[in-house]
Amino acid sequence: MYPLSSQPPPTPFKGRKPLPGFYRWIAFQLVFAALLITGIQLVNYARVYANFPAGAQIGGVSIAYLNYNSAQQRLREAYGIPVELRYDDNVIHMQPEDAGFTLHMNAMLQEAGAQKIAPPFLAGFWNFLWNRMPQAASVPLQADISEERLRLYLQQEICARYDAPAVAPVPSPGMTSFKPGVIGRQVDLDAAVTLIEAALRSPNKRVVKLPIETVEPPPPLMENLKVLIRQTIDLARYDGLTEIYILDLETREELSFAYLPPDELPTGIAFNGASAIKIPIMISILRRQPEPPAEDIDQLMQLMIKQSENTAADALMARVLDRNLGPIYITDDLQRMGFENTFLAGNFYIGAPLLRRYRTPANTRTDISTDPDVYNQTTPVDMGMMLDDVYQCANHGGGSLPLIFPDEITQVKCQRMIDYLALNRISLLIQAGLPEGTRLATKHGWIIEYDGLLHAIGDMGIVFSPGSDYVMVIFLYRKVGLIFDPVNVMVSDISHATYSYFNPPTPIKPQ
Repeated sequence: MYPLSSQPPPTPFKGRKPLPGFYRWIAFQLVFAALLITGIQLVNYARVYANFPAGAQIGGVSIAYLNYNSAQQRLREAYGIPVELRYDDNVIHMQPEDAGFTLHMNAMLQEAGAQKIAPPFLAGFWNFLWNRMPQAASVPLQADISEERLRLYLQQEICARYDAPAVAPVPSPGMTSFKPGVIGRQVDLDAAVTLIEAALRSPNKRVVKLPIETVEPPPPLMENLKVLIRQTIDLARYDGLTEIYILDLETREELSFAYLPPDELPTGIAFNGASAIKIPIMISILRRQPEPPAEDIDQLMQLMIKQSENTAADALMARVLDRNLGPIYITDDLQRMGFENTFLAGNFYIGAPLLRRYRTPANTRTDISTDPDVYNQTTPVDMGMMLDDVYQCANHGGGSLPLIFPDEITQVKCQRMIDYLALNRISLLIQAGLPEGTRLATKHGWIIEYDGLLHAIGDMGIVFSPGSDYVMVIFLYRKVGLIFDPVNVMVSDISHATYSYFNPPTPIKPQ
C-alpha cells in the first residue's frame, strides 16, 4: 500500500488518436448543405419575389406565385367558360363575348402587382424562411358587359326560339262564341339580364336557370267580333238590313257597322224609333223633376219603361212638359245633347197631329232608306251614345248630361234612369242571349205598321258583365216584313256572341 500522497499517477490510455481532417470534413459538409439549402430557398424566394404573392386573387381566381403572363392566361380561361342557360329542359351555352364581356386585364394585374413583396430583399427573405409571408388581398373583378348586346342575344337566340306567345281568343267557326285564348310563356328579360351578368362575373357559378313568366292572352279583337256577328247573320240566312253599335264602357273601343248581305253600308241609317224614343222622354222628364220624383210620375215612368205603355209616355209629357207640345220639348233637349238624327214630332195616341217635320242627315240619305216614321226616328249610334251618357253620369257623375243640364240632371237621377231601364225584362232579343242573372238596363221597340207587318225592330241596353260593361244597340229592317221568332233567335245569338267577346272562356295553358 502506498500512502495517499505517494500513489503513482494513472496509467495513460493507449488507443488510436482522432484525425483532425475528419472533423473538418464534417464541418465542410454541414456548411455546404446549409449553403445549398439557403441557395434553394433564395431561388424559391426570388420566384416569389418576382411573381404574385401567396393568396393573390383576382375576382375569386387564384394567381398566387404566377407571373404576369400566366396570370393573364388563368383569368382568360376562368372567365372564358361559356355560361350555361337553361330554358326548361333546353340547355344553351352562351359565350361571354355574346354579351360583350371584356376583362380589364391590365388594370386588375397592376392592382394585384402593387401587393408584391416590397424591399428590402433580405428582410423579406428572412420572413420567407420563417413562413411569415404577408397574405395579399383579393382584387375585385373589373369587366365590362354590354346590356344592349345581352338583351339582343336573349331576344334573338332564346326568346325567338323558345318563347310561346299568348294567343287571343278567336271566333269559333259555326258558333256564336269565342275559342279560349292560350296563355303564353316568355323570358323575364330584366331578371334574366341580372342573373346572367352575375354568372359572367363569377368564375364557378356559371349556370343560369332562366326566369320564365306567364303571359295572359290579349283580349279578342273588336274586328273579330264583327266577323262573328256577320257570320251569325249569314248562318241565320237573314237578308234584311242590320245596323249595330257596340261600345266598351271601360276601354271606349267601339264597333259600328251596317250590313245588308253581302255588303256593308255606311252607318247612320234612320230607323223607326218606336219605343226606343222613351229613353230620351225619360231623360227630359227626370230633368224637370225633383229627386225623388213625385209618386204619380214614378208610377207612370215605370209603366212607360217596364210595360212600354204609350199612354204613360203621353201622360208624362202632358203633365211635366206641355199638353200639346211635349214632343217638341223632347226634341229640343235631344238637339241640345247633340243628337241630330233623333226626334219625336208628335204624341203616341192614334190621330195625334204631326207637330213638325224634321230633316236629318240620316233621313235625307239617298243610298238607303228604311221608310222611317215621320213622327219618331233615331239611329243606332245616337241611342248608343245616349246610353253611354246615362252610364257615365250614373257611375262617375260625368259625361255630357250634367254638363248640358247642370243642377237638373245629377248622378242620383242617372242612377234612377238605369234602375228604370233594368225593370224592362222580356227575356227576348238582347236579354235572351245573356247568362241568367246578368244585369241589363234596356229598352226595346217595334210596331206593327199599317200593312199589318213588322218591318223594323230595335233593341238596346247597357250590359253589366264581369269582363266589362258595354252598350249594345241593334236595329233591323226588312222591306217585305220581319218574322219575329227567327229574328229574335238571331238577335239573341248576336247578343251571346257579344257577351262572349267581353267575357271570353278561361284561357288554356300551352301543351
